[in-house]
Amino acid sequence: MKGLAADDRPREKLLRLGATSLGDNELLAIVLGSGIRARNSLAVANSVLDAAGGLHGLLRSGWDDLRRVPGVGTARAAQVLAAVELGRRTLLRRPSEREPVKTPRDLAEMLLPQFGSKTVEHFGVVMLDKKHHVLRIRVLSVGTLDASLVHPREVFREATAASAASIVLFHNHPSGDPAPSRDDVLLTRRLATAGDIMGIPVVDHLVLGDGSYVSFRESLAHR
Repeated sequence: MKGLAADDRPREKLLRLGATSLGDNELLAIVLGSGIRARNSLAVANSVLDAAGGLHGLLRSGWDDLRRVPGVGTARAAQVLAAVELGRRTLLRRPSEREPVKTPRDLAEMLLPQFGSKTVEHFGVVMLDKKHHVLRIRVLSVGTLDASLVHPREVFREATAASAASIVLFHNHPSGDPAPSRDDVLLTRRLATAGDIMGIPVVDHLVLGDGSYVSFRESLAHR
């Protein structure tokens, strides 16, 4: 940072003008803390952002991705991952703090910050009471989603334990594209049939992408 005027150095600029005055690379430079002999923290931050494809790409960057960037070792990679996770958690709210779920978008806004950018597929269930308050959110499967591996027994065991009046299925697509696959459709039909038998209806299935979602309920309504 010796080449920058004191007032233009990220840390000093933050103290003087506030965090909102800093660019993405300047904020990341502060997280990194320091650079290496030939490159200051701002240069390393620029390299990290270039490798990730921008700030949003950090949500999908893993340990190995960050460590490949010159100047980012184990400690700095851990700092960046921790900062990204803290940012993600600020977007989350406890179900008890929310209004009743009235639309698929309400629920998507709850789930997307946590699951939308996951690089591995997560399948879960949101359990609702009679007034559509969220009782519980449970992840039941992590890995490639295979309709044959998601058994209704596991889904409705959780729903029964929570005394749910209805449930919403959800899973993410690591590709970032939330368009439902044929397997997604088959799984939804299978679990909806089981829900009818159990008396715990499946009221929707949300497929989460990178900042977007598809609701089976909305899709059917628009046909």
